[in-house]
Amino acid sequence: MSALLVKELRETTGAGMLDCKKALDETGGNVQEAIDWLRKKGLASAAKKSGRVAAEGLVAAASAGNKAVLIELNSETDFVARNEQFQELVAETAQQALSQGASLDALLASKTASGKTVSERITDSIATIGENMSLRRVVSLSVPSGVVATYVHSAVKPGMGKIGVLVALESAGKTEALEALGKQIAMHVAAARPEALHREQVDASKLEREKAVLREQALASGKPAEVVDKMIEGRIRKYYEEVVLLEQIFVVDGKTKISDVVKAAEKDAGASITLTAFERYTLGEGIDKPVDDFAAEVAKTAGVA
Repeated sequence: MSALLVKELRETTGAGMLDCKKALDETGGNVQEAIDWLRKKGLASAAKKSGRVAAEGLVAAASAGNKAVLIELNSETDFVARNEQFQELVAETAQQALSQGASLDALLASKTASGKTVSERITDSIATIGENMSLRRVVSLSVPSGVVATYVHSAVKPGMGKIGVLVALESAGKTEALEALGKQIAMHVAAARPEALHREQVDASKLEREKAVLREQALASGKPAEVVDKMIEGRIRKYYEEVVLLEQIFVVDGKTKISDVVKAAEKDAGASITLTAFERYTLGEGIDKPVDDFAAEVAKTAGVA
């Protein structure tokens, strides 16, 4: 099939290259019939929606054994996030991620039980439901022994909501005790929003900016340089307590450091415990959402504004 015809069809419909090639193959190279073929399959209409911002949707967690995943599947509106068909797609994709790992491209290209890829399942749902959708990200955590606890805040269905957390605990201890600890820490992570597990993982540029701000504040006090250095040192310790998970104060009791919470849990678990990693997804974080001012647009159209 001519590459020029495929290019023309892509530009006309916005559909994918492989879909355009198949449409032309099915219609003997007739572009108009190929457009109709794509429309009937819902592929052209789905592609037209792809430019619209999808910042709603659901975050979902799934786990099996000592491995767990988080995914974020976006839709345009919260209304669709409550749609049962969309929720089934989210659950299916999360389960698929368990076997595919943390590669977004590999997950999108992987075959589901239906025989279609995850990408194709999403495209079908776009055509059926009528909104743009996007599988934005996926992450996987695992431990050689122990548990990866999952927690979803304000779940609309088991395992899916607007905030999802994974907490990896490596230990040879009792699974029940580890799961209980992991769930508590995951709930803490959802509320406290730590940025790093250890001090060494704190973003260096953020730390330097913080130090610069603190130095300016301390110098403004008129204190001697040696006193300023002490002030900065104390405030940086406080900064670490705010952003480093192991140094944060446990939200449940308001007084115990997370590192001490983990240590204390070793008695019930019957073995040492290492908190090796965590992940936190908040739905739509970092997406630029357009602000629609309908009233202003109406006024402008009417010549009022």
